[in-house]
Amino acid sequence: MSARDHCIACLNADPPALFEAALWVAAEHDPAVQPRQLMGEFEGLKHQVDAGLPSFPPQELAQPLLRRLSDLHFYEDDDSPVRPQAALLHKVLQRRRGQPLSIALIALELARRLQIPLQGVSFPGYFLLRVPGADHLLDPCGGRRLYTRDCRELLLRYLGPHAQLSAEHMLGCDARSMIVRLSRNLRHLHSQAEDYLSALKDAERVLLLAPPNVNDHLARADLYKNLDCAHAERFDVQRALLLCDDAGLRLKLGERLRRSSAHPALH
Repeated sequence: MSARDHCIACLNADPPALFEAALWVAAEHDPAVQPRQLMGEFEGLKHQVDAGLPSFPPQELAQPLLRRLSDLHFYEDDDSPVRPQAALLHKVLQRRRGQPLSIALIALELARRLQIPLQGVSFPGYFLLRVPGADHLLDPCGGRRLYTRDCRELLLRYLGPHAQLSAEHMLGCDARSMIVRLSRNLRHLHSQAEDYLSALKDAERVLLLAPPNVNDHLARADLYKNLDCAHAERFDVQRALLLCDDAGLRLKLGERLRRSSAHPALH
């Protein structure tokens, strides 16, 4: 099976093998990555974390686990611009630097192995964690508790002054949703680095795993445009047009189709 096939098989398992699925995403970009070997080596990190945890009931160990990861120098990547290595899980394990989602994936796997209840929260702009039933969320990078006011401030920071916090922003998410978000992160980072072929892999994975939407089709269309694949670009613009409910955007997409049809396809 291909790396992508392995990733999908992990997501379809019962229960889903989230951490291994994320490693197969990395393997799709770097054939030298051996997910099963990394899964075995991860046991060493589990023992390091476990050795520093207090003797609390499991439901009280999520924040100590995140603080322990911070003690072991797992931090948010502060490079500017952020590079793909901040989202590729094997690189995050090597460097101990990553985006909040990637740090969260490591924390979730540790929690699973240590039987600590913990779930992901796909908060806009910044991935968070929560203990089921708790009245707060947790920052995967350091373990800070975030209450409603903190979450509102975080939302305003990433979405602007008119953003409104809603209950949906604080709900737990499943394994497939996390891999989709990881793939969108990588699509953005590879595009930013002008590695359009790598970004295309991520864009295709998103469209395979997530319900089709306008933005994901247009993101892939932009990649095809950068790769001078006019026919493929038109395909995605057409799909975006079919899914679009916004009259103004429909006009723009129709114009884009007319412009792209005026140029012969290279592929």
